[in-house]
Amino acid sequence: MADDDPKGNASETSEILKAFGEVIKAFRKRAGLTQEQFAPMVGYSVPMVASIEQGRRLPSKRFVDKAEEVLDAFGVIRAAAKPLTRKAGLAKWFEEWAELEPLAVTLYTFESRLVPGLLQTPAYARTLFQKQIPAMGDDKIESNLVTRMERASILTERPETIFCFIIEEHALRRQVADAEVMREQIDHILALGERRNIDIQVMPESRGHHAGLDGPLWLLETEDNTWYGYSEGQRTAQLMSDPKEVSILQQRYARMRAQALSVEASVGLLREIRGAL
Repeated sequence: MADDDPKGNASETSEILKAFGEVIKAFRKRAGLTQEQFAPMVGYSVPMVASIEQGRRLPSKRFVDKAEEVLDAFGVIRAAAKPLTRKAGLAKWFEEWAELEPLAVTLYTFESRLVPGLLQTPAYARTLFQKQIPAMGDDKIESNLVTRMERASILTERPETIFCFIIEEHALRRQVADAEVMREQIDHILALGERRNIDIQVMPESRGHHAGLDGPLWLLETEDNTWYGYSEGQRTAQLMSDPKEVSILQQRYARMRAQALSVEASVGLLREIRGAL
């Protein structure tokens, strides 16, 4: 997923994030709340709140609004969030979707190009950033890497969220990095697939026509049972909330789950791919 932003000052953004985190922490303590008490009041996990307070994760607009309301912050929290209009390490077209991800109770992904961003290891992701066009500086690569790994933390921070991934076989066989990195990447996918809330299926190369040939897609359900869809191309993306449009993606994804290998058969193919590296 092209969630990286080739522009922006990483160190400046980092300092702004830290300053915002200190504001949240100060108002939380003023209200006499621990992180454990505060987190459910704003609808986020404790690790997510901790990451925001430490300046390691950019807050969504929803978090800012809820924190302002819960902490009765006199508009200070919203004011502190204004410099964060651009998200470090995220492409502009990906920002809205990134805000929804931490709120998901269900998240479906189909990827036909590369290993999905949420499943990537640091070494695999770093290779993608290093080879990206236009080229990035070292600081920007590190900033984007931190952002991607922070995004991926929802896989372990939200054990009650259902995650489903369908990945084209050729995307897993494509050696975008050396054999050691690719073996580590496959091992990581296999380990995540052992979690009870994560299903990983492979769309085999032997499958001719299937319902995902129009390209990658994502589906997400929030706690209020609202569904969103997302698709992207080169330097562009579309976030969909129209129920009719989202329904089309849901139909396609449902068909793909039937057309892909089962979870068990996918594990066997993943091990085969790893063994061939």
